[in-house]
Amino acid sequence: MNKRLVGLIVLFLMPIALFGCWDNNEPERMLYINGIGIDYKNGQYELYAQIINFANTAKSEQPTNNETIQAEVGHATGKTIDEAISQLYLTVDQKVFWGHLSYLVFSEGALKEVKLSPVIDLFIRYRETRYQIWVYATKDPVEEILLLRPVINKAITLSKLGDPENSFEQESFIKPTNIRELLIQMNEPNHEAKIPLITVKDNWVSIKETIKAPYLAGAGIVTPDIFKGFIEGDKARGIRWMSNDTVRSEITVQTESGNHISLVVENIKVKIEPVIVNGTAKFDIDVYGEGTIDIITDSATPNEIEQLVKKEMEKQIVTTYEEALQKDADIFRLSEQLYRKNIKEWKRLHEEGKVELTKDSIRNITITIGKLSSKRKSFEQTID
Repeated sequence: MNKRLVGLIVLFLMPIALFGCWDNNEPERMLYINGIGIDYKNGQYELYAQIINFANTAKSEQPTNNETIQAEVGHATGKTIDEAISQLYLTVDQKVFWGHLSYLVFSEGALKEVKLSPVIDLFIRYRETRYQIWVYATKDPVEEILLLRPVINKAITLSKLGDPENSFEQESFIKPTNIRELLIQMNEPNHEAKIPLITVKDNWVSIKETIKAPYLAGAGIVTPDIFKGFIEGDKARGIRWMSNDTVRSEITVQTESGNHISLVVENIKVKIEPVIVNGTAKFDIDVYGEGTIDIITDSATPNEIEQLVKKEMEKQIVTTYEEALQKDADIFRLSEQLYRKNIKEWKRLHEEGKVELTKDSIRNITITIGKLSSKRKSFEQTID
């Protein structure tokens, strides 16, 4: 084939190759949404959109300049979420891309006044968004949550809200929940789900300023149609001992002498066995964990420490369970256990997927600390 013919073929193919690029979006001419906040006031949706600056995150996990603004938050209102989003579009300079949406934050007002399922459906119906979007609840102003930045100004995509699994591995309190898990929990008995409750704390400082940080304060209980309330602080501590997803968590117990011992409990394994007693559902709970002692302030035998830990864990489980009962919530998904293991009795006892629960529905709680150790040589003699 001569050179002249090759040149003609190349010249002919070049326009064809360019046709596929003409309708592409230029990255530098787009705005990227990282977080969305939803509030509901006076019969209208309040939408907050966090737009992030990818110039700080494209090449490194660490922003290039501590003075650079990593995110800005836009605000719009509407009678529906769609209308609020359309109003937001009227104020932006470039086309908005939703493919990097990392999390949704619902205000307490939105959870109380709006059905959750239709709102979630809106954000997952388009191919740009994913089911891995994290979901949170808050009592604080939604705008304030979206304006939080990570400590030492790390990339905002690695914040506690955008990357919650990282910190959960170190201290497992409330398991992060994404849209996929939320929908599964609401679609299956007991048709309830837990959403992490985020509040704002001023507990970090730098040379120049006080830094506000997100604080995991508890969990909100939601169904497809209603919001049942929050379980917060110490009353929510029992959730971590009833989840196989718990990686590790700290617990402090008090000895008879009044001193305190802190431990990290790991490798949590939970087994719930439903039993039918006199026609009603009861549940036997077995919790297994392994303990590592961090701090000992007085001499104590392994058996004494183990008994204290078991007593405190059981106390926290019961406290959380009874707090949830006051909100008509099945916090440990006991109804689902009956559904999985005894469908015949579940069909007889359930009402809209949920089995009626009382304080006596938990028949037994058995806690086993399979391994009690200390990684510090100075504690070995005390432990042994």
